[in-house]
Parts: sequence; structure tokens; C-alpha cells
Amino acid sequence: MKTILVVDDELSMREFLGILLRKEGYRVLSAADGKEALHITADNTIDLVISDIRMPGMNGLELLSALKQENSCLPVIMITAFASPDDAVTAMKNGAFDYITKPFNVDEIKSVITAATSRAAESSPPSPVDDFPEIIGQGSEMVKIFDLIKRIAPTPANVLIYGESGTGKELVAKAIHQHSKVVDRPFVPITCSAIPESLLESELFGHTKGSFTGAIADKAGLFQQADGGTAFLDEIGELTPIIQTKLLRVLQEREFMPVGSTRTHQVNVRIIAATNRNLEEEIINGNFREDLYYRLAVVPIRVPPLRERKEDIPLLVEHFLEKYSKIMGKEVQTISTYGLEVLMEYDFPGNVRELENIIERGVALESSTIILPESLILSQHKKNNHSGRQENMPLFTAAENEEELFGRGMEEVLLEVEQKMIRHALEKAGNSKMRAADLLKISFRSLRYKTKKYNMD
Repeated sequence: MKTILVVDDELSMREFLGILLRKEGYRVLSAADGKEALHITADNTIDLVISDIRMPGMNGLELLSALKQENSCLPVIMITAFASPDDAVTAMKNGAFDYITKPFNVDEIKSVITAATSRAAESSPPSPVDDFPEIIGQGSEMVKIFDLIKRIAPTPANVLIYGESGTGKELVAKAIHQHSKVVDRPFVPITCSAIPESLLESELFGHTKGSFTGAIADKAGLFQQADGGTAFLDEIGELTPIIQTKLLRVLQEREFMPVGSTRTHQVNVRIIAATNRNLEEEIINGNFREDLYYRLAVVPIRVPPLRERKEDIPLLVEHFLEKYSKIMGKEVQTISTYGLEVLMEYDFPGNVRELENIIERGVALESSTIILPESLILSQHKKNNHSGRQENMPLFTAAENEEELFGRGMEEVLLEVEQKMIRHALEKAGNSKMRAADLLKISFRSLRYKTKKYNMD
């Protein structure tokens, strides 16, 4: 899926192009000005930029120059409602792919976009993201992980993946195996915390017939099943001291002894472990062996929580929308701009797993083709109110006396009231102008004008 960045100070134009391009199968990101656009291109892999020319702050031509300095191969289509021969010449001279005036013909711009993305694909080097279709993410943090996977996967080095629950640690483990030299051998996962302590040793190392009650036959454990391939030990921090000691022997001597057996078995297996605990703290507290930690963490990989890679949220949303629309037989194609903004401002304590759950529920609840904010049910782990304002605190205090109120004049008082209402609305909306405009029951454009007027940006 190619990614197109739409840059326009008009919300209606951003939404129109977003709907048009998503229907054509593109992933769409948007920015209201050039400065915001540069932040987005720094954190995402962008295949095409469509930018207005006349915008407040950094205009489209300035943005074009900045984009070309960063990536000369990136195609940029310039659009404008104020056709100017000088602008057209400047744009094409500075490397714009094309120059289109508003209002434009839909078929025309679709044709130009197809030509631009096709030419870019021919001239651009392959992105590391393309090698990992099983992991959804194009932000800078994920690109670093992709690069690291490509470097370590062909080696036999053990890997320790750490990160919060729901970040996708097992997907990273599978990607390492799939890009290794033993991709044709087994990948055997086990979640250490999901198996009772009394059975975990048997699950890992196997057992012989009659070694304990219920052992009616010999059983191969995880390491025998993964011999020649990869064993993935999830939640490694849950292992008991005895199991840790036996695992250390597997790592050091490449051998183990099944429960009830007197004979050792040789094994050649790569171990990838994962944890949501801080194992260095566990070592200090005496809960985890230091020598085992260093054997496991030959190559450590940290998978960031979703709140640290929010630039990937739109792409994840599109992926889950497509997935659950097919499963549920619905035609939910996209999410509303305000709905996406709600997700972008949420901290996701449950990470990607929570986002998937939210979108699955949203598709189930939605009766239209677009997910609206009321179909997004978030958990109670809301952001803390850092403003220090009590939610039930009155916005305005009464004037001490009428003389003071009338002495200042109606215009001055009304200006003060307007500013206070805007500040309070922005506060309640988490500095989202779109949500604040809804609270104030004014248009987004009016609010943007007023925040500039009162220097609130």
C-alpha cells in the first residue's frame, strides 16, 4: 500500500482527497501546513506528496524545496486555487512532478497520481518496510527494528525482545525466524506464564514414560520439537530458579535431560526470548540469573509501545479495518477524521492489541461505511489531566460588583469571555482544535482564525 501525504490548510480539501485516495487503495496522511508536513515525512515512508501552494507559515513552494533537499526522488504534485504562471514555472523548476489548478477534474488528478507513484517506484530504492509485510509500521522506530532484524536474522545469535504487553513481540520473533537461514525448520513458541509450574519443565524438556502420574508415554519437549530451528520463549521472566538453571545448560552445553530420563539429548536450536519485565531489576532483586540473562540477551531488541510510535496508528487502523470488515462481511472502509484524531490522542495502555480490539468493536457496532467517534469505545485508562483544572471548576467567576463590570465596557468583557471559552474548550479537547470547535459550536476555520487572533497557537 503506497502512502500519500496531502498538505492543505483547508480541511474540506484534505478530507475530499483522503476519501478519493483511500477508495483508490492508498494510505493517506494529511497535514494542515508545511511545518507539520515535514514532521510527518521525517517519521514515515512517503511515496507521494500533494501540496497546496498558498498556506499560512511555510507555503507549498518552500515545502517543495525542503522535501527535495531531504529526498530528491520524492514526487510532489502542487495544487492551487490561484493559478499563477510564475508559481507554475517555479514549482516545475524546483522539481514538482506536476502543477494542477483547482477546481480539478477527478480523473485528471487520479491519472497524475498513478503516473507519479509509478515513476517513484521505478526510481526509489527498496524500503526495509517492504521486507516485513507481517509487521504493520513505517515509523522511524519500526524501521530501526526492521534494519536490526535483517542484520541479525542470518546469524545464530540468541535474541531477547522486551516491551510492554500487546506491542507485537512474537511478530518480531517470527520475522527473525522467517529471515534466518533455518526458515525451513520449525518455529516453536511457548508462553511460560500460561503453563502450570509443575508441567513447565516437561513442556520445555520433555519426559519419559512413567516419570510422573499421567506420563503414559514418552513426550518430546519444546527443544526437541524446535531442533534445528527456533524456540520462542515468551514471558521468560516467569521462569522459576530451577527451570532457569536447566535452560542455562541448554544455552551453554547445547544439551538437556528430559524429566525422568538419565540420558542427555543434544540439541541445536536458536532461542528467542521475550519479556515485559525489566530483567535487570529482576537480577538485582534475586529473581533472575545474571548469567542466563547475558546468554539470552546477545542481541536485545526493544519494541516501543504504541504511544511512542503514533505515526503508525493510521496504517494500523486501515489494516484492522480491512481485516474485520472482511471477517464480519461489512463495507466499513475508513474512519472519520475526528475518530482518527481521538485515537491519535489516546495513550493505548494495551498497545497494538488494544487498538485492534477497538477497531474490531467499532466495525461490529458501525452501521455505515465509516467509523464514527461514537463507535470507538476506549478503556478507562484515560490521559491524566495535566492542566491542574478541576473538571467541575467553574470557568468564570462572578464580578465583584456591577460597577466594575460596566466600567470596563461590554466589548472588553466579551473579548475576555471569548478568550476564556476558547482556552477552556482547547483544554477539555486536549488542544484538538477540531474537537474544541465542536464544543464551542463554531466552525474549525473560525476557531483557527480566533486562536491566531489571540495568539493562542
